[in-house]
Amino acid sequence: MPAQCKSKKTGTGTGKTRSGKSTSTRQRHALASDRKKNASKSTTSANSTHRWSHHVMETSDAMDIQRDIFKTGNAEEIAQSLKRSSTESTRRKGTPFQSAMSMLNFYINRAGRNLPKTRRNTLERAKKHLREAFGRKP
Repeated sequence: MPAQCKSKKTGTGTGKTRSGKSTSTRQRHALASDRKKNASKSTTSANSTHRWSHHVMETSDAMDIQRDIFKTGNAEEIAQSLKRSSTESTRRKGTPFQSAMSMLNFYINRAGRNLPKTRRNTLERAKKHLREAFGRKP
């Protein structure tokens, strides 16, 4: 058999690049991976201002809370406001206590490591006040 017939494979593991050179399967996967990375870089930078937590706050059945309540300095005010909001809200699925505690935990978890210790302590105290406000054990 001539050498040309032996080296020619029928569609298994070979392909052609734009320049016409043949590539192996591994090389094609690497090229596809590079294309994906380049495509995701352009979409990631375009969506860098998108915040998933904002989407959750806008579209979920979460209760309506007082604006900037978590930025106030007093744990009792935070707890009372959350209690008021959770009992009056019609956009909740669970009990008022569950909704209020979920919102507080959501805020703490969303802030993550960026939350200063003093602020975290205030919010943890707000949890205790919230439990007391609903007649739960602290």
